[in-house]
Amino acid sequence: MEIAEIKGQLTLAQVLGYYGLKPDKHLRLHCPFHEDRTPSMQVYYKTHTCYCFSSNCKTHGKSLDVIDFVMHKESCSKHEAILKCKELAGGSAPAAGSLSRTAILGNIFTYFKNSVHNSQPAREYLAQRGLDYGTIAVGYNSGQFHHGQRKDEQQIADYLSVGLLSEHDRKSRLGEVAYRPFAKYSIVFPLYNRKGDICSLYFRSTVNDENQRHYYLKDRSGLYPGYPAAASQRLILTESVIDAATLLQQGEVTKAYSILACYGTNGLRAEHVAAIKTLTHLQEIIFAFDGDEAGRKGAAKYAAQLRTELPHIRYSTLVLPEGEDINSLSVSHTAAVFIPLLSERTEFFSSTEPTEKQTSSSSSIVPPTTSTPPAEAIAPILDSSHPHKLVYKSDQVTYYVQGGISKPLDSLKVTLVVERQDNGQKSRNKLDLYEDRQVEKLCREVSDKLGIGRELLGRDLSRLTDLLDGYRESEQQPHAPQEEGAASYPLTLQERNAATSFLRQEDLLGRLGQLLGETGIVGEETNRLFLLLVALSYKMPAPLHALIQGSSGSGKTRLLKQVSDCMPPERVTRLTRVSDKVLYNYPERYFIHRLLCLEDIDGLSEEAEFAFRELQSNGELNSATSIKLENGQITSGQKTVKGPIASLACTTQGEIYEDNMSRVFLVAVDESATQTRRIIAYQDSKAAGTTDTRKEEDSKSFIRNLVRSLEPLEVINPYAGKLQLPADAHKIRRLHDLFLNFVKLMTLLHQYQRDKDSQGRLIATVSDVEQAVELMFDSIVLKVDELDGSLRQFYEQLKDYLRHQHGDHYQQATFNLREIRQGLKLSKTQLFRYAHDLTRLEYISPCGGHINKGFIYKLSYWDNYQGLRDRIKEDLFTQLSALKAAGQRVKQPAIALER
Repeated sequence: MEIAEIKGQLTLAQVLGYYGLKPDKHLRLHCPFHEDRTPSMQVYYKTHTCYCFSSNCKTHGKSLDVIDFVMHKESCSKHEAILKCKELAGGSAPAAGSLSRTAILGNIFTYFKNSVHNSQPAREYLAQRGLDYGTIAVGYNSGQFHHGQRKDEQQIADYLSVGLLSEHDRKSRLGEVAYRPFAKYSIVFPLYNRKGDICSLYFRSTVNDENQRHYYLKDRSGLYPGYPAAASQRLILTESVIDAATLLQQGEVTKAYSILACYGTNGLRAEHVAAIKTLTHLQEIIFAFDGDEAGRKGAAKYAAQLRTELPHIRYSTLVLPEGEDINSLSVSHTAAVFIPLLSERTEFFSSTEPTEKQTSSSSSIVPPTTSTPPAEAIAPILDSSHPHKLVYKSDQVTYYVQGGISKPLDSLKVTLVVERQDNGQKSRNKLDLYEDRQVEKLCREVSDKLGIGRELLGRDLSRLTDLLDGYRESEQQPHAPQEEGAASYPLTLQERNAATSFLRQEDLLGRLGQLLGETGIVGEETNRLFLLLVALSYKMPAPLHALIQGSSGSGKTRLLKQVSDCMPPERVTRLTRVSDKVLYNYPERYFIHRLLCLEDIDGLSEEAEFAFRELQSNGELNSATSIKLENGQITSGQKTVKGPIASLACTTQGEIYEDNMSRVFLVAVDESATQTRRIIAYQDSKAAGTTDTRKEEDSKSFIRNLVRSLEPLEVINPYAGKLQLPADAHKIRRLHDLFLNFVKLMTLLHQYQRDKDSQGRLIATVSDVEQAVELMFDSIVLKVDELDGSLRQFYEQLKDYLRHQHGDHYQQATFNLREIRQGLKLSKTQLFRYAHDLTRLEYISPCGGHINKGFIYKLSYWDNYQGLRDRIKEDLFTQLSALKAAGQRVKQPAIALER
């Protein structure tokens, strides 16, 4: 095999894996050829080369290919390195188990992690536990990792060696050796060693909650989520790995606390204790064990054990409700629940002063108190309250790091102010704390200027460097993504009980409609309830969308605002104007399960309209963009904004882009004279002070609590396909999908009154189908009718006017626009739009007049709109009656269905 062939077949990834080396997410390594405190070797997988940027490295200045890397790693000749690479490239089969344990586990965990995306059971289990697989490192073991194209003798030998496989006591169908996968159907978490490599795995079964739920590989070692940062000052010990994973998603917690998982109430191992003892800045250990007897005893036992070795540390515990654990609290509450729990934690011991030899007996434990430690006891050694002015105080000197610290990990460039505490003298300098010569020079100059000992300055700067390292590491660790502006609102027990009691009542839709009327929404009885349910659908996997049509001044924007005010404000975004690309620039997770309200989509540009439409349909926006790296290089990247969203929007146009109309429910506001009188009466009442605005706000607040109390449960509809919508409806495929989702929404609203199947899914009833038809009816008719909502209302008013003016000869009557404008009290612009649309659709036609003096019109098509409504209602009513006659029990509908 020639050298070119070897380089063509042997990748740098294979070589690094062979030596158990794993680059970080920036493709950097701790250089194996010299002592390397921070990763200084850059890996280039594209060219299969690497380069060490440290001047202390023997390879500095040389770009190493696979042969050069092996030569330096093995300290051998070029010829010997070529032979070794030939062996690795496949010239001769490598010996079984040639990969290290960490390399094997690192590779298989990557496979497990990718499996989550392809496994619905895994995603459902993680969703039930409130775990986001996009945020934390978690995988899924389906037990198929050694099958099909993945079947490789070398890999099977590797998996056998680490315990992922074991030989079965029977043969396969082909007479070959069969293997039994370890911990099948489990989610997987990585356990890390001190170097940050995966050295073991923890498995949690998704199908067995009774007997064996937890699995660890043989020769267990490693910690989750890894060894705590050296600068850790407060450490939370959880009882389980899943509890630790839950806290990792809470950004407010991870900013102030390090997290370490025990492996059960008897799972504080020697490796945990050894890791904790290396934390020289540690001030407090907080136990977050389960709220049961075993959890309380386990926390007390380990607090006493650790106190014998670390007597100066403060020990406290979170007081969890009986039977609850960290994960269950996260599922049943918002993230804000952990902040008061941490602030109200109780101490194990009455004092943190050094004592004589402690024992683990219960006599050393005092009853928990709710006292909090004095501020000076927990004051941070590195004051990072101002990110651009970090402060470190030693006994005699105060150090200020102005402007923050550099982000690249291969240097630590700072602007440093050194101040004597006794006289306030200062020295200002710029230096790289990773350069020993610069640090030594600084110590000499500051010592001469301020009269401070060089040894003291050297110790302080060494300590400051470690603190800045830890601070930078903690700042660059990925935290759970926060949804901008989504302040949490945890319901009190009283609020939740009131809401669930309301949701259990009969005639829920009728009561909810009445409650909406008390919020100040005048008239629009059907529309307001329908729009509220569409807005509520933001909780569903496939939310719904509504487009409110009406002429200028008809009250459509006010209706949108009033309905959206009844939604939890932490889940609503209401916009008046949207620029071309603004939707692409929101944070990635901002729109997930959120209600987006656009007060007027008529002014949207084509680009903004397209983005809004894609967010509605696909639930995600993906755009290619240019990204500037930390080194200044411009490269390509992808910007993603995730949904799904529910949406409400308003328009004055009768027809908009067809794709926009087909994916939404169309709602026409009531522009009748009767509705106008209702609104005027309400305005008079409010101006006179007879309207109780406080009661309106209370009603809105209560509806918000109702929405917060509804859980986003999965729904199944056993009646899907048993009711057919009108075949002549516009875009019947999409309308049918909207109808099925609306039925699910109706079941979700009645979740406290519906049965569940064995998988915890709500089961829709005939009543849900019937009520969905009732509320959707006007939208269904608008999908069948050729005229849009406001245009249809005008045309029916025009026909009524002609009947009244011309009696039996109304169909032959002629009219001009001035007559209609004065008779129906319409504006000139509004009437011109109606006349233009009706002429274009051939409902009216000019029959005389002149362009300068005005045309004379007559009706060229007199349709039977009421007959259309009756036909659709009769058809749907007949189908519903057939369902009832089939023996299905239903509740009395909230709105009577007309025949």
